[in-house]
Amino acid sequence: MTLYVGNIPYSMKEDDIKTVFEEFGAVVSVKIIFDRATRRSKGYGFVEMENDEQAEAAMKELDGKDFRGRNLRVSKANPRTEKEPE
Repeated sequence: MTLYVGNIPYSMKEDDIKTVFEEFGAVVSVKIIFDRATRRSKGYGFVEMENDEQAEAAMKELDGKDFRGRNLRVSKANPRTEKEPE
């Protein structure tokens, strides 16, 4: 299951987020989204977990939890949709 993680502190790295989520189970991948122009974190990303039950537990425990002064927002990620050509 892939989780959306919002309100990530700008100082957090992908390894930091992986460590937090690994408390709940196996993490397949972590991707923080960066602004192309500034190369600065946009403050959100995605965590893919191997097991749906573990992902649900992580979502329940971490949503709203304070990390480095910011309350994380964790929810199930919406499937990616393809943009129609203009």
